[in-house]
Amino acid sequence: MTVTTVRPELVEGCRSWFDRALLSIVEGLTTNGIKVVMSYVTPNDAIVSNHLNYPRPLSRWQRLFVRVTAHLAIIAPLVAAPLARAQAADPGDIAEGMRLFMQKGNCQACHGWAGDGRKMDNQMPDGANLRETKLDRNNFVMIVKCGLPGTGMPPFDRLAYSDGRCFGKKQADLRAMGIKMADPPATLQLREIETLTDFAFAKIVGKGAMDRAKCVDYWGSPAEVCKELK
Repeated sequence: MTVTTVRPELVEGCRSWFDRALLSIVEGLTTNGIKVVMSYVTPNDAIVSNHLNYPRPLSRWQRLFVRVTAHLAIIAPLVAAPLARAQAADPGDIAEGMRLFMQKGNCQACHGWAGDGRKMDNQMPDGANLRETKLDRNNFVMIVKCGLPGTGMPPFDRLAYSDGRCFGKKQADLRAMGIKMADPPATLQLREIETLTDFAFAKIVGKGAMDRAKCVDYWGSPAEVCKELK
């Protein structure tokens, strides 16, 4: 989640911009299932004014921002929790994510069964080497949902490019740029994309070149394909 921060000295005379920044914080929290409780501090709250080192009395919106910021500090561990999802993922979720990678999403067709870019179908576009990628979880999920315009990576979100959720673009924008997105073998629900991502970060992303030991861990047993590796 991206949290927009605002310096109080920039708020004066910029209420519309400040409103948008504040709402982006609240929206980001609520979409992650976190309840945000907002309340106002008193108009003459000297402690808050001194804390901000702000020479003039705080406006109503500035006081609201201070209170929301305080709540952010309290619930920061909850905001960070999704980032640790892959490490805490249930083995059953990892297995389901592997099934999505291999079958429904058919990611192996372009990225290879190991995610190293050695595609399984020569008729498909060349996929990125996910074992060497530097993508973080949020960007990985975004690319699975939205694909990458101008490449062979398709969007797996059924509503991608319908409402600006993907890179701020809609179908009309893509047409204007002469871009046609590839069709995915199947669309995935958000829950499935998250589960696929759990698998990818547990077994593929940033794991380096595949070897025999990693292969056994990948499959959960000494699969036949592992014998070809050192």
